[in-house]
Amino acid sequence: MDAFFASVEELDNPEYIGQPVIVAGLGARGVVVASNYAARKFGVYSAMPTAIARRKCPNGIYCPGRMNRYQEISAEIFSIFYQVTPQVEGLSLDEAFLDVTASLKLLGDIETIGRMLKSRILTELSLVASVGMATNKFLAKLASDVDKPDGFYPVPKDTQAFLDPMPVKRVWGVGPKTAQRLNRVGVLTIGQLRKADSHLLAGPLGSQSRHYQALARGEDSREVIPYRKEKSISHEQTFSTDLTARQDMLAVLQRLSEKVGRRLRQNNYLARVIILKVRNSRFQTYTRRITLKVGTQSGKSLYQISKALLLKWQADNCAVPVRLLGVGASGLELQLSSSDKIPSIEATLDQINKKFGDRGVVPALGKLYPADSKKP
Repeated sequence: MDAFFASVEELDNPEYIGQPVIVAGLGARGVVVASNYAARKFGVYSAMPTAIARRKCPNGIYCPGRMNRYQEISAEIFSIFYQVTPQVEGLSLDEAFLDVTASLKLLGDIETIGRMLKSRILTELSLVASVGMATNKFLAKLASDVDKPDGFYPVPKDTQAFLDPMPVKRVWGVGPKTAQRLNRVGVLTIGQLRKADSHLLAGPLGSQSRHYQALARGEDSREVIPYRKEKSISHEQTFSTDLTARQDMLAVLQRLSEKVGRRLRQNNYLARVIILKVRNSRFQTYTRRITLKVGTQSGKSLYQISKALLLKWQADNCAVPVRLLGVGASGLELQLSSSDKIPSIEATLDQINKKFGDRGVVPALGKLYPADSKKP
C-alpha cells in the first residue's frame, strides 16, 4: 500500500487531500510513523523525529495515528487477497506476498491478477496499492517499489537487466553499514555484486557472500508462508517527559497491560511469560520477566504481575526517572479449552474498545499518556 497510514487519514478526512500529511508521535520525543508523498517532497520520512519534521514541514497536518482504524482497513485489504488465493503471507498491515500459482488457470495470468487486485482495492476501499510481480519473493518485493506510488511492475524475463543497475543496498539484508563496506571494495551495484570474486566479498560479507550473490542473480527459494505463529505480543510507550511519580508509571503500566491482554484474547492465546521493559533517563534499558505455571490472557493479571516487577525494579533503582515502559507476553500457546473463559468484564471491555478504539474505555487508575492523542 502507498503511504498507508497517511492515506487512511486522507480517506477519512478528504480535506487533507493534496496537503502534506504526517502520522507521528506528537510529543517532544515523537517520531514519524508515515508520511504521504506531498510531505516527502519536504524531506519528511518515516523514523524521523517529529521535531525535525516540523522544521522541514511546519504547515503539514500532523496526526497522532489510529492503529485500530489502520487494522480495520488492513483486514479489508487482506480479505480481498484471500479471495484470490489462500497463500498470503502478511509482512505488516500494509504489505503482503501472494502466491497465485494455483489461481492462474481460474483468474488469468499474473498481470491480470495484479491489475484486478489494484482495481478492487481502489474501487472498494478508495486506496492505492503498488503491485510487483515476479517468480519469487525477492524480485516481487523489488518490483513493488519500482514505480511507486500507484506502481504496477512485472519483472521482465531478462532478470539481470532488471537487477544489475540497482544499487547494492537494494539487496535484502544489505543495510547501510554493509553497503558502505561493499562500496569501499568497489561493489556499488547488484550487477557488480553478482560478478564479484568471492575473495573480494569475504571481508564485507563474510560467510554470507554466497547467499547475497544468489540474490544478486535473482535466486530466492523461500516459499510464501501463509501463517506465522506469533512468538510474543508487547506494547511500550516512550514519554515526552521522564516519569518520576510511581502513580503515573502504574497508570501507564495498567493501560499497556490491558492492550496486551486484549490482543492475547483476540488471538485466543495464553501467555506463560510476562515481561516488563524499563528504560531510564540515561537510556539504560532493563527487562524483568516471570514464568507462570498456568498461562493467562487477563489484562488485570498482566498488570498485577508487571506492577510487582516494576516495584521490584524501583527498589533497586530508587528515584530514577523513567523514559520508557513496556509490557510483553511470550511463551504463547493456543487456548484449546473453553473452560478458561474470559471474565465477563474483560469481554465487555473488548466489545466496547473494538467499536470505539482502544481509548473507548481506559483504566481508572490514572492519566492518559502521552498527551498527544488530541486531534491534529
